[in-house]
Amino acid sequence: MGMSGYYRKLRDQVGNELIFVPSVAGIVRNEAGEILFQNKDTEENWSLPAGAIEPGEAPAEALVREVWEETGLHVIPKKLLGVFGGKDFRYQYPDGNKVEYNVVVFECEVHSGDLNPIDPETFELRYFKSNERPELALPYPPSIFEESSDCVSFQWNEEWLDNLKIHK
Repeated sequence: MGMSGYYRKLRDQVGNELIFVPSVAGIVRNEAGEILFQNKDTEENWSLPAGAIEPGEAPAEALVREVWEETGLHVIPKKLLGVFGGKDFRYQYPDGNKVEYNVVVFECEVHSGDLNPIDPETFELRYFKSNERPELALPYPPSIFEESSDCVSFQWNEEWLDNLKIHK
């Protein structure tokens, strides 16, 4: 539904500067196992149904709200698939606003609803086969798109340990 009052007020204070945004994303599959992606018809790449966590919301609560706003579907989060963030999840919107997302990704089950976005920013919703997914705005690891994934994914870089040695 566009930028919330909370983030609009924050933007009024910092302009286009980088802000840290806790957020959620959902992997929603159809009966054929294809994954739902969203296109906002801007210069942006495709994305999972996703959005910011608002003050007072639990991540799963934010997920239910965001998926409904962007797709018209009521979903139930079934499994935590991953947590991602850092420099790889920095993004600049066409309007110049800079964000760094910390994203909690859930596997979702459709409970009810029709594929009809409430959010006017959504231009197109389309299901893709996992191996034919479009170029995404954020670099999610391929493992989260696999149906049989039983583990929670997260970023890891051995250099992070090396960096601690420098600070000793």
